[in-house]
Formats: sequence, C-alpha cells, structure tokens
Amino acid sequence: MTEAELIAGCQQGESKAQKYLYDRFASPMFGVCMRYLKNQMDAEEALLNGFMKIYQNIDRFEAKGSFEGWVRRIMVNEALGFLRKKEPMHMAIEDGHVQVAGTSGADHQLAEEELLDLLHTLPAGYRAVFNLYAIEGFSHKEIADMLNITEGTSKSQLSKARAMLQRRLTGQEAIAS
Repeated sequence: MTEAELIAGCQQGESKAQKYLYDRFASPMFGVCMRYLKNQMDAEEALLNGFMKIYQNIDRFEAKGSFEGWVRRIMVNEALGFLRKKEPMHMAIEDGHVQVAGTSGADHQLAEEELLDLLHTLPAGYRAVFNLYAIEGFSHKEIADMLNITEGTSKSQLSKARAMLQRRLTGQEAIAS
C-alpha cells in the first residue's frame, strides 16, 4: 500500500488502512513517546491517544511535508500533553552556574535503553526541551511556542540538560531515582 493509498483509506475510515498505519508507525512512535514519558504504560496511553488524533484529523494532512513528520509531531504533542499532566515542568530548577565537564569519558557507547534511562533521570522540563531540540530537531522558537516559555528559557534548559547529562555520563553527579 502506497502512502497516498494509506492516507486516502484512512480518510475514508477504512479499518484495513488504519491497521496498516498503526502497524507501520506504532513502533517508532512508541519510541518517541518513551523519550518523553518515564514509564511504558504512560507511553502506550499517549501512543494510543495520538493514533486516535491521527485517525480523527487525517483529512487535515496537507502533504506539505512528510507524512511521518506529521505523525511524529502529533505524537510529540500528545506525549508533551501527557507529561504536563503527570509531572510538573519546572523550567528553572537550578539557577547556579553550570560547569560543563570535559569530553573525556563521555564518549562511551551507550545502549539505547541506557540512554533512555539516563534521559528519564532529567527533570521533566529539561527532558522535554532536550528531546524537542536535540532529538526531534525543533528550533528554540518552536519549542518556546509548544511549551509556552521564552526562547531564552528553552536555550537555558537545553544547556542545563546537556550539562547534567554530561556530568552523569562522566560520573560527576549521582543519578536520582
């Protein structure tokens, strides 16, 4: 089934097309949800809610960008909405000067699961901005709009998240459970 056939089938409410869409995108989009949310059940709920929004709004897809990008954006927004409900997103957790560690030792090869576990140790605000910028590729302006913060706050949170991750990778900071 081509992407155009898939979209047309979903727009017509065909269950076969909806199942194909789910089968095609569920695994990578679950990974997206897991980067933002700390536990599997929350990620699964965000994933299912995201697919419901995709099915309900597929006629809004304008084919200006990639379909997968459109699906990903819906999932990111759903995960962020879920994150806001579950965890406080304090955007200024530490005000002190952050010393960035050297890169020695930060070059360790991390398994995907280890990296995900490390990301989950970040405070919700840091984790959201880090994911949106470093992984999803959104600009600070887009992040500011999505999270209702300033661009400066987005840049600050990214810097603090990177510094915290680097300290934890080099063993300079204990990981909070």
